[in-house]
Amino acid sequence: MRRVLTGLAAALAASAAIAAADAPTAAAAEPQASIEVVAPAALKALLEQHLDIARVATLAPGVALDDSEWARLIDGAPAQVRELLETEGYFDPTVILVRSVGNVGERHVRLELQPGPRTRVQRVTIEVEGALGAAAEAGEPHAREALEDLRRAWALPAGQAFRNPDWTAAKSAALARLRADGYAGASWKATAAEVETAEHGVSLYLVADSGPLFRFGELVVDGLVVHERETVEHLAALAPGTPLTEAVLLDYQERLQKAGLFDSAAVTLDPDVSRAGQARVLVHVKEAPLQVYTFGVGISANTGPRASLEHAYRRVFGYALSASNTFSLAQKKQTYAGEVSTHPGENLYRELVGGAVDREEGDEDVVLAQRVRLGRTKDTQRLERLVFVEAERSARWTTTGQRIHTNTIAYSLNHHGVWRELDSVVLPTEGFSVSLQTGVGHAHGSAGDSGPFSRLYGRFTGYLPIGRAWYGSARLELGQVVKRDAVAVPDSQLFRAGGDDSVRGYAYRSLTPTENGAEAGGTSLMTASLELARPISASMPSVWGAVFVDAGRAANGFSNLSPAIGTGIGVRWRSPVGPLKADLAWGQETHSVRLHFSVGIAY
Repeated sequence: MRRVLTGLAAALAASAAIAAADAPTAAAAEPQASIEVVAPAALKALLEQHLDIARVATLAPGVALDDSEWARLIDGAPAQVRELLETEGYFDPTVILVRSVGNVGERHVRLELQPGPRTRVQRVTIEVEGALGAAAEAGEPHAREALEDLRRAWALPAGQAFRNPDWTAAKSAALARLRADGYAGASWKATAAEVETAEHGVSLYLVADSGPLFRFGELVVDGLVVHERETVEHLAALAPGTPLTEAVLLDYQERLQKAGLFDSAAVTLDPDVSRAGQARVLVHVKEAPLQVYTFGVGISANTGPRASLEHAYRRVFGYALSASNTFSLAQKKQTYAGEVSTHPGENLYRELVGGAVDREEGDEDVVLAQRVRLGRTKDTQRLERLVFVEAERSARWTTTGQRIHTNTIAYSLNHHGVWRELDSVVLPTEGFSVSLQTGVGHAHGSAGDSGPFSRLYGRFTGYLPIGRAWYGSARLELGQVVKRDAVAVPDSQLFRAGGDDSVRGYAYRSLTPTENGAEAGGTSLMTASLELARPISASMPSVWGAVFVDAGRAANGFSNLSPAIGTGIGVRWRSPVGPLKADLAWGQETHSVRLHFSVGIAY
């Protein structure tokens, strides 16, 4: 037996006789009625909620019906049961009705249900007409990818149990995916579910009309007051004719929000099908205040209590320039960093000039670094690139032993990059990030000869869900400064390990070589970390417990590098600004426990 379902009606409404009961004096004379449903739990609940005869007892207990209405409800029950079960994928049920009369004339019905085998999807056929179908046949890459994506992501595949709610949801999701791929006018031309009752299977047939592909033609911007329209256009990074997919529009919106110029930004598509070939992208922005001062206080296990002041100026002297100045005073570290950069230009590049001063205290030395740089940067959702030339001066003096003071100056050309493939930049649980730094330069100083040097650094961090409750993360960090032994380079170009986000269980920057009886930077670096975490309880999903093991050290040459081991436990609060971490770590070399705490993710 074969049937074709083009849509299934909602459950039958309550009968008119129940909605409009007889007059009280007449109803009181009729005997009462009740029903007992015997069926699997999920189906029993469905029948008791929607079956008219069941609602006599559950929705209006005590209501009396005359014989004709009672007979009508009983006669109609099997057909209504079958219609309700079809919504759950049961097309061949057995329905048994047993009537009985109580001692006081009460009428009772026992409804026994044997649902039979559940119908499952046997095959799915998805065809697309319109611009997408024609382009896919012609081999156009975007169209072929969109069509393959539509079929691959179909939510009701062969082998899955057929339910009418799932069928409806799958059609809605597929249509939404078509529209997200740039076919904003897509609709279903025909859909059908062909049921083979004898085989307990169903074949799904769908034909979509994609409508035209929406391509970029015009940018309509609203909300600008002092900033140039060109900045908004550059952030769009849309060439004429670009397919306007949902991902393209969301990426553009995110670039506007991250530009630092706007408090809010919204990007939408004008759905006018008649203009699909030259579609309008509607942009509404609300500009941020031109100047903002931000005060902050905090504490770090690495550098102690901290106070900071940041000033952002989003249009310096009326020009399309942004400036930032940050002052931070901590117990062991004092910094100033300033930068002036252009607003995003063509291909999202920004030109910048900046400088910084850092004074950092270790257990056995103090390092004062001063630098100025000139460069170009480009930031996207997945990639960050910075190319710059830098002049740097580093002064270092030891606080123990011979109290040695050195000065070093270096000039370098550098390239820094970050590549992210993460489910969330702020609170990642899956994916990875890679940070790479390269630099070449020339250095001279009081502690050694003049000469060339190069610096290489890389950091990989990966995140992976494990099962339903556990989350794993891993980090590998490597660095190397290549130079002749006698050449002196600034201490900030060298490496140290230990502390938060390095090797927990050891003091900040303490895992490093000793020079003249005091700690100094090393030319080689290796750190690694493995961590497992999970929510502490279902009632507090944002609070996680963690166990971890860290290893690493900085040394003068990898042959001299013997990793120090740290192990411990911790708690994470996954706050809106990033994870707040508190860790207790045991240092294998020091045989002591240290408390570490930090906020955010390092890339």
